[in-house]
Amino acid sequence: MANKRPPARSDLDKGLNGLHLNDVALDTRALRARFTYEGTATEPLVPPIYHSSTYKLKSVDDFLKVMQEGGSVYSRLANTTTESTECAINALEGGAGSLVFASGMAAVSTVFLALLDMGDHVVMNVPVYSGSQTLLKELVRKFGLEVTWVPAGCSIEEFRRSVKANTKMIYGESPCNPDMSVLDFEEFGKLGSSLDGVISVVDATFGSCYLQQPIKHGIDISLHSCTKYMGGHSDLIAGCVTTKTVDLWKRIKKWQTSLGCMLSPHDSSLLLRGLKTLPIRMKKHSENAMAVAKYLEGHPKVNRVMYPGLPSHPGHEVARKQMAAFGGMIMADVKGGVEGGRTVAESLRIVTLAVSLGGVESILEHPITMSHGPYLLTPAEIEENRVTPGQLRISIGIEDPEDLIADFKQALDKVDVSKGEN
Repeated sequence: MANKRPPARSDLDKGLNGLHLNDVALDTRALRARFTYEGTATEPLVPPIYHSSTYKLKSVDDFLKVMQEGGSVYSRLANTTTESTECAINALEGGAGSLVFASGMAAVSTVFLALLDMGDHVVMNVPVYSGSQTLLKELVRKFGLEVTWVPAGCSIEEFRRSVKANTKMIYGESPCNPDMSVLDFEEFGKLGSSLDGVISVVDATFGSCYLQQPIKHGIDISLHSCTKYMGGHSDLIAGCVTTKTVDLWKRIKKWQTSLGCMLSPHDSSLLLRGLKTLPIRMKKHSENAMAVAKYLEGHPKVNRVMYPGLPSHPGHEVARKQMAAFGGMIMADVKGGVEGGRTVAESLRIVTLAVSLGGVESILEHPITMSHGPYLLTPAEIEENRVTPGQLRISIGIEDPEDLIADFKQALDKVDVSKGEN
């Protein structure tokens, strides 16, 4: 059949508004000859990576038409690859629209800048991701925002009691970073809907958009660090925001394009590929994490385990109600204080010592000396975030669960509980 195909031809071969290939020099040919498609129209199964920064228009009127009706003129404003990824995320989240960002913190930052004004008040749970907490503290310092911190896992009434006349946002994480407390989405959504002019926001990274969908519970904004489960392979940095209404989407989109913090087409393609296996991965993450959490909870050198799938978790019933499974994140407090936690972290052979989470490989970090330590938080904030000396934040991957349990066993065997705090 190949001998019947015509060779590829450029627009200058065919004639471009009367201009032909022989009318221009080699320098122009090298730069300007563009392939023009012939034959039966087909569509690639996988959306291509559109590297182009700008797009060809047929007329000057097309510019405003594209801006109003959709399409691409400049990739800071819209790119076909990133929009393909946004479409897939929104299909999982069930929102009015999604946006993808260059990182999870770019998503968080844009939500704050787009929706908060000087003097506004925010109610946020703590523990919370240290980057989000640090950013909000900077906005308080620079722009006069107010913040009330409420304990993660508290009743919704505690959020309600903290609301003031100038409250513009209530913000929660679930499960929260790093102690795995759970927020009741249904009650949180009802609270936000009952407060005029108040926007409810949930960072749902630890559960992924497959295991939980905040939007369907009436919450205004769901955001994720897509670096984690949605990407799933520890090979990209990305974030996303999904909104309940088109109006909120437009407000955040305006700031995204102004700040220039959109996701690149190449990383969008990697994220879209990760989303295709998200359901399979999240089931395996959850099965493995349940097995490891049960083992750790029964270990004599572990003070406490927080995993939403365990009946001992204070938010277990809420998690059962709003999560399809319980995810891959575990908090374990090892005896022996800092030395106990450090010993386990540095003795594991399959589980890797690294920041981040949500990849196919199991990794672990020691918050007191890493993500939630003195380099970002004050001693009072460390205590407020419930970070204990032996605490480990564990991201369970999709390896064989018995291998993971054996790895924790040999690492815990090395812990000397006579040293440090228990």
